[in-house]
Amino acid sequence: MKRWVSAVAVAGMIATGLTIAVPAAAENGQGRPGNDLLERWAIDTWTSLDAMTDEETGLPSDNITGDLATVGAYTSPTNIGGYLWSTVTARDLGILSADEARDRMATTLATLGTLERNGASGMFYNWYDPATGAKLTTWPDSGDAVHPFLSTVDNGWLAAALRIVREAEPSLAGQADALYDSMDFSAFFNPEGAPGLPAGTNRGGFWEAAPPDCSTAAPMYNGSGETVYYTCHHYDTTVSESRIATYLGIANGQIPATALYGTHRTMPPGCDWDWQEQLPTGEYRTYDGFEVWEGVYSYAGMSFVPAWGGSMFEALMPDLLVPEEKWGPRSWRLNHPITVAVHKHHGLDDAGYGYWGFSPASNPFGGYSEYGVDLAGMRSDGYFSDAEHTDVDIDHPGCSMGANAEPEFGDGVVTPHAAFLALPYDREGVLDNLSRIEDELGAYGPGGFYDSVAVRSGTIAERYLSLDQSMIMAAIGNALTGDTLKDYFVDRDMEDRLRPAMRQQDFGSSWRGPAHGDE
Repeated sequence: MKRWVSAVAVAGMIATGLTIAVPAAAENGQGRPGNDLLERWAIDTWTSLDAMTDEETGLPSDNITGDLATVGAYTSPTNIGGYLWSTVTARDLGILSADEARDRMATTLATLGTLERNGASGMFYNWYDPATGAKLTTWPDSGDAVHPFLSTVDNGWLAAALRIVREAEPSLAGQADALYDSMDFSAFFNPEGAPGLPAGTNRGGFWEAAPPDCSTAAPMYNGSGETVYYTCHHYDTTVSESRIATYLGIANGQIPATALYGTHRTMPPGCDWDWQEQLPTGEYRTYDGFEVWEGVYSYAGMSFVPAWGGSMFEALMPDLLVPEEKWGPRSWRLNHPITVAVHKHHGLDDAGYGYWGFSPASNPFGGYSEYGVDLAGMRSDGYFSDAEHTDVDIDHPGCSMGANAEPEFGDGVVTPHAAFLALPYDREGVLDNLSRIEDELGAYGPGGFYDSVAVRSGTIAERYLSLDQSMIMAAIGNALTGDTLKDYFVDRDMEDRLRPAMRQQDFGSSWRGPAHGDE
């Protein structure tokens, strides 16, 4: 497999004291403390993305070993999308020349145009061979069967990147638009919605043939007439990375803006929902005739809308591209910094790890695991913050008694990409946290921060995932260029269709305790 080496060369220039040219866009906040760290981290992070990308196809692998020697033999639409916006970011930071960035993106777009897709929706399958672009039907490592799946959220991230490319590189707008315009997000949208919710919402995706696991056969929602096999679950929680697909469907006019009301802020209150991590407080509010339960959880005197698993990327990944804080003054503008504060408080105070930032990532002890703040997620058995999977179980007044309200936490696993997502909301805290992860824990290699580290044992997952590295690139790029990725992503149609619906939402998030500050 051939790979480009320009990022390695740039890193060598930095190491020998040479400088690179930074375009005017990156001078926003020039001289701000920490910019030098962010620039170095961006260069090294790009090195890993460069090393895992096939030169001939322009497709990144899903992962690469920490020594940048061995790449995985599969990729996904999310990985491809992340590579595209990372290439734009590398150009805007001066890591790549404009010509090289354009050539890279052109190669990737050309390959995307050849990939096998679902004809009735224009959507991409979830797994391809990065060296050939072939749709996978067996797993390269095990030989087990792959049941080709079309994922709502993965297609969302690829489509988001196509929007960025068409604005960031006008010479490629025709190619990017041809791909983007063929993707119909109404194929995922169930207008009847999930049980107990007032509006329609997205399914998790579909198969073209019945899979061995749970599915529900139905005509494709876009009216094409093709029968497909939808996931049994919906994406029915608000604080989820899957909302990127909802935003795109609304922006394209393919699904109604009322889809924002078709997801749970929390599960409803009461003992019938006692299985959720906390019993929420809140109130019902009505938007455009739809009654929505605006529930919140509480943590350390803060009230917030939780994610399903309590991880940082569920809450903050869409915020890399969508100006949620600006468009949601009574929702995301409060919820995002509170989410960051919850993770920080958990890592530094409650668990005493000394570090913070928890999201799904490579497991330092092998494989892949979901990490989060258990008490800050709706899922009853949690995304845990330590290797021991310490479960927090608190009282549900009037319903049940908790069995483990104040546990002793074990070997906490922090994930650097999660901390990077917090840059807009606690820059000083993020820089301190990441600097210590690098210097004290040594969780840093030739491609930037390793994917995770268990802080008490010092065990490091010496691996890079393209998804996590692309989140880091986006976060650094936004911090150094004044949110250029958001500028590329948003157009007038998106703002006109999406912003009014986001503006009226009121989550009830508060820094002062349970709902609306009432102790």
